[in-house]
Amino acid sequence: MEKPLGIPSASGCYIFRDQFQAVIYVGKAKNLASRLGSYFSSPGQMSNKTISLMEMATEVEWIETGSEVAALILENDLIKRYQPRFNIRLKDDKSYPYLAVDLRQEFPTPFMTRSAKQRGVRYFGPFGHVKSARIMLDEVLRIAPLRTCSAAKYQAHERRGRACLLYDIGKCSGPCVGAVDKLEYDKIVSTFIQFFNGQSGELRDKLEKEMARASESRDYESAARARDSLLALEKASQEQLVVLGEQTNLDAVTVTRSDARAVVSCFFIRHGRIVGRTNKLFDVGFDTLNSDVLETFMVGHYEAASVPDAIITNVDVLDTSLLEEYLSSLADRSVRVSGPRGDRQRSVLTLGETDGLTVLKRDSLRRQSDHNVRSQALIEIGNSLGLASPPYRIECFDMSHLQGTNYVGSMVVVVDGLPQKSSYRHFNVKTVLGNDDAGAMREVLARRLTYLQPGNEDSRFLRPDLIVVDGGLPQLSAALDAVESLGLAGTVELVALAKREDLLYRPGSSLPIRLDRGSEALYMLQRLRDEAHRFAITFHRTKRGASMVSTSLDAVEGLGPARQKKLMDSFGSMKAIRALSLESLLELGWLPTTVAHALYDHLHETGVPRLEKGSVPDE
Repeated sequence: MEKPLGIPSASGCYIFRDQFQAVIYVGKAKNLASRLGSYFSSPGQMSNKTISLMEMATEVEWIETGSEVAALILENDLIKRYQPRFNIRLKDDKSYPYLAVDLRQEFPTPFMTRSAKQRGVRYFGPFGHVKSARIMLDEVLRIAPLRTCSAAKYQAHERRGRACLLYDIGKCSGPCVGAVDKLEYDKIVSTFIQFFNGQSGELRDKLEKEMARASESRDYESAARARDSLLALEKASQEQLVVLGEQTNLDAVTVTRSDARAVVSCFFIRHGRIVGRTNKLFDVGFDTLNSDVLETFMVGHYEAASVPDAIITNVDVLDTSLLEEYLSSLADRSVRVSGPRGDRQRSVLTLGETDGLTVLKRDSLRRQSDHNVRSQALIEIGNSLGLASPPYRIECFDMSHLQGTNYVGSMVVVVDGLPQKSSYRHFNVKTVLGNDDAGAMREVLARRLTYLQPGNEDSRFLRPDLIVVDGGLPQLSAALDAVESLGLAGTVELVALAKREDLLYRPGSSLPIRLDRGSEALYMLQRLRDEAHRFAITFHRTKRGASMVSTSLDAVEGLGPARQKKLMDSFGSMKAIRALSLESLLELGWLPTTVAHALYDHLHETGVPRLEKGSVPDE
C-alpha cells in the first residue's frame, strides 16, 4: 500500500485494515505523522512483524485524541473491540474472584464475585483461587462476624425474632434480632476491612490487649473469645505471605517470556503482606517488547478503585511517565511505576517470575496432553508446508560444538505430536573441521538417511513424514544435498526453522513461511527445536568433559583410557578425584601403587588446569 497523504502531527491512534476490511493492527502515537511514516520506510529497517503487517495491510486510518494518555485508553478499547491479529493477544481472559463488602446496605454483607465493580462496594483481591479466599473468609468471620445471608433470609429471621445457626456458632453478630446495633456493627465492618487491607498486626495487638484486660478482670468467657479470635486470625493470616515492611503498599508486576507466550504475574501487597495475585497469559510476537506487554496488561487490568500508590516491575521501561500519567489520571492521585528498590523488593519480583514460569509450564503441559490440540498443530503444520497429509512422525536435527571442536549432532523424534525418546539419537561428526554447521548437518543427515535406502532399512530408523533442521537456508541447502546424494530426492519432506525469527524455509524457495504467533503449529515446532538443542548440548557437554579429563590425565604414566574411565565412573568429576588423599588412591586395588603416586603428584602440581567448569558450547 502507498503512504497516505495528510497524516496529522498530533497524538492519536491508527488502524490498519486488510483487503477484507478486517482490522489487523491498532497502534497509538504521540505524533501520528512520525509514527506512521516509519511503516513506509525501507524493509531493511523494519522488524519481521512490521514486514508481515505491511504485506497484508491495504489501508490505514487514524483518530486524533489530543493527548498521549487519551490515545493509550482509546487503543485499549479498540483492541478489545476488534482483537487484531498483530496486536498482543490475551489468551487467559477469565475473570479472577474478588471478595467484596456491600457498604450500601444498613448492615453490610461480604460476598465473592467476579463481576464488574460497582460504586459503594469495597473490593479485595483478586485471589488466585476461590477456595483459598473462602477459607480465609470463613476464618475472618470468627474475628469480624458479619452477616452473610441474603436480604430475603435476613428479613425472614427479623420477622421471626430468631437468629440462624451462624449466630449460635459465633460467625454472625445477629443484627436481625438486635443482638448488635448499627454503631457496633460498623466497628465489626471496620475490623473486617482492616484484615483484608493487610493490617493483621494491628488486629493482633488489639485482640491481645482485650484478652489481657478480660483476664485481669477475671472475665474468662470474654478472654476465651479473644483467644479464639487470635487463633482464627493466625490461621487466616497464613494465607497472606509477609514479604515487605508493614507500611508497604504496592503491586509487584513481572513479565515472563517463553517463545510466543508471555505471562504477566501481579502480586498485590498491602501492609507488607501478599493479599492476592493474578496471572495473565498473552500471545506475543518475537520482536514484541516486554514493555509493550506490561503496558497492555496495566491498561486492561487496572480500574480506578484498584490502582495502588506504587507499582514495581522487572521490566526495564525506558519511559514510565506515560504509564504513571495514565494510572494517576485513572486513580485521581499520584502513582509511581519503577524498578525494585532493595533486596526485599527484588525478592518479591523473583517470586513473581517463578510464578510466571509455573504458569507457562502448566500451559505447555496442557497443550502436550491434549490430543485435540496436538492434532490441530499437526494439521496446521501440514497445511502451512503444503504436505499431502499431517506429519505423523517428525524428526528434528541440531548441531552443537565449541569453537569448531567436539562437533556433535542430535536427532529428536515426535510421533503423533508426542516425544518418542527411545528414538532419540546422537551423532559424532567425523568429517567436518572448524565452524561449519551446514557441513555438519550434511554429514549427520546423510548418515541418518542411509537407512532409508533399499536394503539398508533399520527398525530403529523409520521413515519420517517430515524432517526439521535447526537453522536457515544454509542448513536447508545442506540437508537437501544429503537427500539428493543418496538418491532420495522427492521422497523426504524437509523444512528449516530459523533460530531467531522462527521463520520456516522450504526447498525450492527463498521466501519464508510465517506461522501465526501463538498458533499450535509454531508452538510444537518451537518445542521440537528446543528439545533437539537441549539434547545436542547435553551430549556435547558429556563428550567435552570426557575429552578434557582425558587431556588432563594423559600425562600420568600408566593411566590409560580404561583407568581414566574407571576413575570418572567411581568419583564422578575431576574435582572429586583431586580431593582424594594419597592414602585413598593407594587403597584402590585396581590402581597400581606407582600410578597412584604419579596421579597424586600430577594433580597437585602448580599449573595443572582445573577442569570442573567448561565453556558453554556454541548454539
